[in-house]
Amino acid sequence: MTFKDKLKSGEFIVTADVIPPKGTAVYKTLKGIELLKGKVDAINVTDMPGANMRMGSLAACVKVKEMGIEPIMQITCRDRNRISLQSEMLSAYALGVRNILCLRGDEATDSDNPDTKSVFDLDTIQLLAAARNLEQGFDMGGKRLDGAPSFCLGAALDPGALAPQEEIKKARLKAEAGAEFLQTQPIFDVDSYTRFLDSVAFLDIPILAGIFVLKSAASARFMNKNIPGVHVPDSIIQELEKGDTERRSIEITIRLIRELSSICSGVHIMMTTPWHDRIPYILNEAEIVGKAVRTAGARG
Repeated sequence: MTFKDKLKSGEFIVTADVIPPKGTAVYKTLKGIELLKGKVDAINVTDMPGANMRMGSLAACVKVKEMGIEPIMQITCRDRNRISLQSEMLSAYALGVRNILCLRGDEATDSDNPDTKSVFDLDTIQLLAAARNLEQGFDMGGKRLDGAPSFCLGAALDPGALAPQEEIKKARLKAEAGAEFLQTQPIFDVDSYTRFLDSVAFLDIPILAGIFVLKSAASARFMNKNIPGVHVPDSIIQELEKGDTERRSIEITIRLIRELSSICSGVHIMMTTPWHDRIPYILNEAEIVGKAVRTAGARG
C-alpha cells in the first residue's frame, strides 16, 4: 500500500523526517533509517531548513527510496522561481518520487551563506496549484507537457499561529489547491491542539500532528524563543532538567504520541539529533499500531 493509499484508507499514519547532510556523506545521515522500514509510512526529506545550504532534498529522497522506504520530498518556494520549482517536481516524478510537501521555506536572513537572496516567486498555495496543473499536462505558461506526473501533495499547518483565523483560511486554501494531507508544527500542548482541530474539522483531510523529539532543555528554550507558533511548556522543560535527558525526552515523546493518537489522523516525528533508531521503540511504547483515526469530518 502506497503512502497515498494509506492516507485514503483511514489508517493511522506515521511519518518521520531526515535532514540531508551538509556535504556528500549521505550514508551518515541515513544511518539508522533502515530500521524504520515497515515502522513508518514515509520519510520526509527536508529542503535546506533554516535556509542553510545542504544536499538537495531530491537526491536524498532517491537514497531513501533505494532503502525501500517511501520518501516525501519537501520543496520550498524560498530558493527557486516558478520555472525551477516545476522542473524539480517533474524531475522528482521521473526518479520515482511521488509525494511532495509544498512549503514556503524559512527566511534567508539567518542563512549560513551570508547575503543569500530569497526568491519567493510563488507562495505555497500557488505551488500546490502548479503541481496540480502539471498533472493536467500543462506548465504555468500554458505549454503542454510531453507526459504528465501524478503526485500526492501535502502542506504545512501551524496550530500555534499568532493569527489563528488567518492560518485556518490558509489551510482551507491549501486544501482547495490540492493538498491531500497537512503536517503541523511541533505540538506540546494537547488540550490547545484539540481545540484547534475543532476549528479545522471542515477540511476533512488527514492532519498529522508534529512531534518534536527534544534534545535538551536548552533546545526547548531555543524553540520557544526562535520558532513562532511553537511553545514548549515549562513543565516539560523542568522535566528535561532533571537529568538523563535522552530517556526523559523519549518518555515525553511517547506520552505526547499516546495522547494525540486518539484525536488525530497520524503523527509526524521530527528531530535534529539523529535518534532515528529510537523511533521503533517509541512507536511500540506509544501503542499506536492498528489504531483507527477519527471519522471523516472530524479528523485531526
